[in-house]
Amino acid sequence: MRRIDIEEFFRKRDRIPLVDVRSPGEFQKGHIPGAHNIPLFDDDQRARVGIAYHHAGRQEAVMEGLRIAGPRMEKLAEQAREKAGSQRELILHCWRGGMRSESMAWLFDKLGITNYVLQGGYKQYRRYGREQLKNPVPLIILGGYTGSGKTDILKALADQGEQVLDLEGLAHHKGSAFGAMGHQEQPAGEQFENQVFDQWMRLDLNRPVWIEDESKMIGKNGIPDELFHSMRAAPVFKLEMSKHMRVERLVKEYTGFDKQQIQENIQKISKRLGGLKTQKAMEAVDHEDFYTAVELTLDYYDKAYLHGLSKRDPAKIHPFPVYLDDPAHTARLLIQRSAGQPEGLNVKKLNG
Repeated sequence: MRRIDIEEFFRKRDRIPLVDVRSPGEFQKGHIPGAHNIPLFDDDQRARVGIAYHHAGRQEAVMEGLRIAGPRMEKLAEQAREKAGSQRELILHCWRGGMRSESMAWLFDKLGITNYVLQGGYKQYRRYGREQLKNPVPLIILGGYTGSGKTDILKALADQGEQVLDLEGLAHHKGSAFGAMGHQEQPAGEQFENQVFDQWMRLDLNRPVWIEDESKMIGKNGIPDELFHSMRAAPVFKLEMSKHMRVERLVKEYTGFDKQQIQENIQKISKRLGGLKTQKAMEAVDHEDFYTAVELTLDYYDKAYLHGLSKRDPAKIHPFPVYLDDPAHTARLLIQRSAGQPEGLNVKKLNG
């Protein structure tokens, strides 16, 4: 067994399988992306060991752990051998890099597997991730009213070689009352943060990073405070697209869904939309007049976006007219503008 710090972990993680030996419940709540769960104890067994430690001390807790794990050692060994493969190496961690990961490393060593145990375990990964989000980075926020095509433009920016952090993609949510439509279930809040950490630490932080303008919450997932504070202080390219173009975009995006599902989401914003507009929007959906329904609901979202924008430094908001609904074309123009071509508005000055 060899202990490795968090820096060495990141150098090794892409070539050596990572094994999380915590219980299934701990793993489900949050884990390092890419980790395989080979739990030393299940959730009930972990609780039994904890009770033994609390009432009788460390030695009795160890004995209880041995009584539980003993009959399962063969199965644990088989799982480890499968994950290690022909390279016969594993990185192991538990909550703090303590007894559970050390015990599993001892067992797997008997199979001829080289084991690296992460010092500080999962807790250290979480702490390190938050610290990395505090580093100064040239962020560029892509803003604009709902329906401006921000997500598609982010994808086009990535296709053209720009660095992009797609928070909505990680959250499986578009950040509105309609945001869950067409997406799989959102990850647990802690797991969303882990995915943000993982993506962040794969970026070159000396180059610009494009992020879509977001509220603190994306559905039920919260953006880590450290990143959100940086986002609020970063320059914004505010896409300015006509309402007609935005409505047409949203009609294409949402009208493939069940009408009842659309109406349920309209009801979620009914208090802020107002009774009359809500009624008209619901009737429009009934008659499959989706253009009218979208146009009415945009009144609420446009006001909400302006309210959020008002909390930013006006000097860091840069209008960006969009006359053509072509994400690849818009992405090229944004890259030119951020690099100072031809207007001299470069990203270093924007973040300065």
